[in-house]
Amino acid sequence: MQTTKPLVIGHRGAMGYETENTLASVQKAMDMGVDMIEIDVINIKSGETVVFHDKTLDRLGNAGGNIEEYNLYDLKKVILDGNHRIPLLQDVLKLINNKVALNIELKGDGTANRVNFITDYYVKNGGWEWKNIVISSFNWEELRRLRKLNPEIAIAVLTEEDPVAAIAVAKELNAVAINPYFEELTQEKVDKIQSEGFKVLTWTVNEPAAIKKMQEFGVDGIITNYPDRVN
Repeated sequence: MQTTKPLVIGHRGAMGYETENTLASVQKAMDMGVDMIEIDVINIKSGETVVFHDKTLDRLGNAGGNIEEYNLYDLKKVILDGNHRIPLLQDVLKLINNKVALNIELKGDGTANRVNFITDYYVKNGGWEWKNIVISSFNWEELRRLRKLNPEIAIAVLTEEDPVAAIAVAKELNAVAINPYFEELTQEKVDKIQSEGFKVLTWTVNEPAAIKKMQEFGVDGIITNYPDRVN
């Protein structure tokens, strides 16, 4: 069990307070003093990589349909809850500007190539450092594609079931972390993952009792909708 405090990681920005994955949500998380911000990315028909979680716009937008079928011109017209727009990955990189770390979760197919290209550009030309970027996904094939493209980029393996079962793929990918669902964690599992050399960045922990339990387990990071609840 570790004595250092876990990283505070804002889930989709600070989605407990602002519409998820928007620039307002990212800014709110930064204002709350997070160590890292987690966002989701998906590619759209015209080739851009946008920051959005769902395959469809129905839950959050004033339009419907599969977001991957949109071009940027039409997507820019979509208004989300709270009168927000869907940002490009570049918009988020510019806003954060390497001030805090960024966990980019690959949601859509084919995102590895674009995300690698964009992050590489911002490291070389936009003031970012690789140490502040980590790429995660439940789609391990997409992570394999990313690793082939970039031997250096930090990878985190997302899991919904027993995270110990992901140790093998984490080793294969030379990952830095396993990002498990908090309900699947025990002290033994946290210790096992850390003993194999991986950080434990757990999601999505919102209730104070659960946050306290994760802190007692000694996880390395807590992904939460309410960053101010982790102290």
